[in-house]
Amino acid sequence: MATPFPFGSGNVLTAAQMNAITTLPINDQTASYVAVVGDVGKRIVMNVATANTVTINNSVFSVGDTIFIANKGAGSTTLTAGVGVTINTSSSLALAQHGGGTLVALSASVFTFFSGGGANYGAATGGSSSSINVGGIDYTLLSFTTDGTLTVTKSGLFDVLAFGGGGGGGGYNGVDGTGGGQGGGGAGGYTIEQIYLAANATITIGAGGVGWNSGQQNNYGYPSKLVVGSTSLVVAAGGGGGGGYNGDSFSGGMQGGCGGGAGGMVNVYKTGGVSNAGIYAGGDGGGGLGKGGGGGGGATAVGANGSTTSGGNGGAGGAGYDVSTFIGGSALYKAGGGGGGGKGTGGAGGSSVGGAGASATGNGSAAAANTASGGGGSADNSTAVRTGGAGGSGIVYVRFK
Repeated sequence: MATPFPFGSGNVLTAAQMNAITTLPINDQTASYVAVVGDVGKRIVMNVATANTVTINNSVFSVGDTIFIANKGAGSTTLTAGVGVTINTSSSLALAQHGGGTLVALSASVFTFFSGGGANYGAATGGSSSSINVGGIDYTLLSFTTDGTLTVTKSGLFDVLAFGGGGGGGGYNGVDGTGGGQGGGGAGGYTIEQIYLAANATITIGAGGVGWNSGQQNNYGYPSKLVVGSTSLVVAAGGGGGGGYNGDSFSGGMQGGCGGGAGGMVNVYKTGGVSNAGIYAGGDGGGGLGKGGGGGGGATAVGANGSTTSGGNGGAGGAGYDVSTFIGGSALYKAGGGGGGGKGTGGAGGSSVGGAGASATGNGSAAAANTASGGGGSADNSTAVRTGGAGGSGIVYVRFK
């Protein structure tokens, strides 16, 4: 029989009701659900064939409130924090079929989830496979440097680290000899996510942006994606292109995963491109004839501003992300921004993998493939055409225990 819980003042319970007190009422749901205060002391049971969520919002529950959450359906159920909410767990917030656990409110906005059988890691093939150890835990690592298929051989959780393609560096078309150093390309954005997969996924590696030249100004990088069916589960944005000059127009850095640096030309001060995440923007241009271009934003730092002195140096690209924290045993950095060019010394590529900016009169250098780094910005040479360096393509890592 149904329990009368929660009790009201003056309730008188029968023996049968007392015996039923250990029977949790069930709240069946067949689609993603937002928990309400009426769920306290109950069992939310999700019965959905596709991936779904149970959202916990702020200021709904009080200290000590408890809800049991279970997944009955074939689709993964993910316990999701609403705005201003923190849900801590030592396990996983993703529940495979027949998984469940208890959510306890520590305050109106902080919760602990005690898993009673969360999703385990799955298994898959694809890309280049290797065995790694990170923090004493053994994983299989699949590295994708080109487009491919992640073939799931066992449903479960997968850790994904993805980088978008880096932006190309800014260039100069040599029309009137009034240019300065151009901006370095911004690094591709990166994301680290844990996802549940029960079906194969298509992985697309974002191309790096082309170097700006007189015939090509769309020098942004392209995103890397992990897609199941028509749903993009993981997206890492491409980097913003570096600012350039073609005689009748000039450009600040472009917005992207990390912002591109701005050119330093024609006595116009141009700002670096912003990051889609609101941080790690490109550096500003020096703002005048022969002055330095800004460095492209990196994955962990903004690009440096170009010199405001005529003949000054280009700004260095922002630093990249140390992938050893994810793949173990590697000092490589990914997603370092390219440096801006200048009349003096071109800015260095972020973390030594971004394309270097040109010094004095040269072209910007390209970033290496699969580094997600920005290309270097060019300098100028009176009326000679100078091109920016191409951005590096992205990369996607997938690991599982």
